[in-house]
Amino acid sequence: MIISHKHKFIFIKTRKTAGTSIEVFLSQHCGEDDVLTPIHPPVESHRPRNYRGLFNPLPELVAARSGLDMARSAKHFLLGERFYNHMPAWIVKLRLTPEIWNSYFKFCVERNPWDKLLSYYHMLNHQTPGKFSLEQYIQRGRFPVDYPLYTDREGNLLVDRVVRYEHLAEELGSIFASRGIPFTGTLGVRAKGGYREDRRPYQEVFSPEQRELIARAFAREIALLDYTF
Repeated sequence: MIISHKHKFIFIKTRKTAGTSIEVFLSQHCGEDDVLTPIHPPVESHRPRNYRGLFNPLPELVAARSGLDMARSAKHFLLGERFYNHMPAWIVKLRLTPEIWNSYFKFCVERNPWDKLLSYYHMLNHQTPGKFSLEQYIQRGRFPVDYPLYTDREGNLLVDRVVRYEHLAEELGSIFASRGIPFTGTLGVRAKGGYREDRRPYQEVFSPEQRELIARAFAREIALLDYTF
């Protein structure tokens, strides 16, 4: 997650959408007073900074969507981490002044759900080889559903733009140009790619039943961004 006072933007990081690569690229253009949260595993050219600090946890404890939200807020309060990786936009908003939140450009990246899930599975399988098959993973139902990171309780967008991963360079180029950030069309790093050995397109991987199960799980993203199989 990034809050750039130099370029007046807030980047909300989702999963398997080149988020780490974007953070590494922007780290080189952000100012000394900007907020960049740590990434794991660390990348040499990315320098976290200004993410520690005190905050009042009460407003977000009241607004918490679940017990997990409350536990997470308590954890980061005790750790003194005001900002952290994959931080939901609604919590970022509560920890910033209204002036900053309302005046800065806010964006995130989203990806075709079927392609995203397949990429996420291969990342997990790389971390723990042979732990479970794709079928077993789908049956578990623990998918990288990220709409809560960039919407409010009613499903309204909290960001100004949701970049489509499928048009990443073009859309990032437009945003970076508006922020005065030099961009040649490539991020120059692929921080967490290369996990997928099976390069078949997702349309050839999922059965009809799996396709529908994934569609139900990502129904909000599909409706919001008009994704199709």
